[in-house]
Amino acid sequence: MTILIAGGGIAGLSLGLTLHQIGVPFRIYEAVREIKPLGVGINLQPNAVRELLDLGLGEELDEIGVKTRQYGFYSKLGKTIWEEPRGTWAGYAWPQYSVHRGHFQMMLYRALLDRAGPDCVVTGARATGFEDTGDGATLLLEDGRRIEGSLLVAADGIHSAIRAQMYPDEGEPIWNGRVLWDPTTRAPAYFGGAAMVMIGHDDLRLVAYPISDPDPEGYATINWIAEKRFPLDAAWKKEDWNRAADINDFLPDFEDWRFDWIDVPALIRGAEVVYEYPMVDRDPLPRWTHGAVTLMGDAAHPTYPVGSNGASQAIIDARVIGAKLLQRGVAPGALAAYEADIRPVTTAVGRANRAGGGPDGVLQQVEDLCGGDFEDIEQVIPRADLAAHAEKYKAVAGFSIAELNARPRTIPEGARIRV
Repeated sequence: MTILIAGGGIAGLSLGLTLHQIGVPFRIYEAVREIKPLGVGINLQPNAVRELLDLGLGEELDEIGVKTRQYGFYSKLGKTIWEEPRGTWAGYAWPQYSVHRGHFQMMLYRALLDRAGPDCVVTGARATGFEDTGDGATLLLEDGRRIEGSLLVAADGIHSAIRAQMYPDEGEPIWNGRVLWDPTTRAPAYFGGAAMVMIGHDDLRLVAYPISDPDPEGYATINWIAEKRFPLDAAWKKEDWNRAADINDFLPDFEDWRFDWIDVPALIRGAEVVYEYPMVDRDPLPRWTHGAVTLMGDAAHPTYPVGSNGASQAIIDARVIGAKLLQRGVAPGALAAYEADIRPVTTAVGRANRAGGGPDGVLQQVEDLCGGDFEDIEQVIPRADLAAHAEKYKAVAGFSIAELNARPRTIPEGARIRV
């Protein structure tokens, strides 16, 4: 009853760890020949951290991550719109972490190999499609191999070959006209460290958060994302994405963003290498599960990275799949039950992020109302409305404080599948 997993990123590795925990045989098939630490910063919300702690990864998270204490929105003039505590400082039973994506993926990978053995991940095995055999699933690989299993879970990302087979007319991911530049810089910590900030408005903004603690001189490794909107017919859309960028393409737009707590031009100039890529997503699907095959993570629900919950949702996907297998056995019904729980949530999140209903929506509201210039935000948007907006998104995304703290474990302690 082996479960096949296409993709060895955060989603696939989290599912592998979950399946090992509950005693379900599995094997991951990853396209690259060597898994290396790629990417920069991501945030792990308390709902995902809870699951990682239930997997016994607490010490490892402490070693690689920063427990985020504060989250704030600021106008293009550096004025405070809204700040709130995060993680345990906000009342959650679990922290929020900011981590280097590559370090986090490698932590999951090492933990999985230590627990399940080196043969559980097959590299150099790119998925190209699948067959639902009626009594199981077959994973088709680029080199011609056909791997048979009881179930197949596609964790092969936004360009998923398995999703493309399910929806052959879907086409490329949808670009919204924004370009992102995403490096790290060693820079002075602001607000005492462990604070995530979002500055600007829809056309021009910067997100920043530390992925290391401040050193004795007060410097930390700051992950930052500069974002600029271009016309939809701009040449940017046709570029070779994920390439080294020229900071002069966007630095002049941020030249005046020097505030008493952060110097944005210095932050940009301090990066060694800056990569660029488009902000893209896909339309929500009406269905993820086809018999013994389903989608998870970005293969199922890629969304704009405005709510800092993409990696977290992939982890939640993995844990819910595990829970449904415990309840329904290694059978297609477990995949259908997982989809029934998760797809409505991710569809709502994706639509909120597109429509300005994400937590960052307040930035454009303030820009429209006063150009980002105010003495008291209460005279622009009442603080009670800002608080309600923040809470609404948490509820949509599944990490409302009271609800999450009261929710029982996704996978009961010590639960194992009955063979």
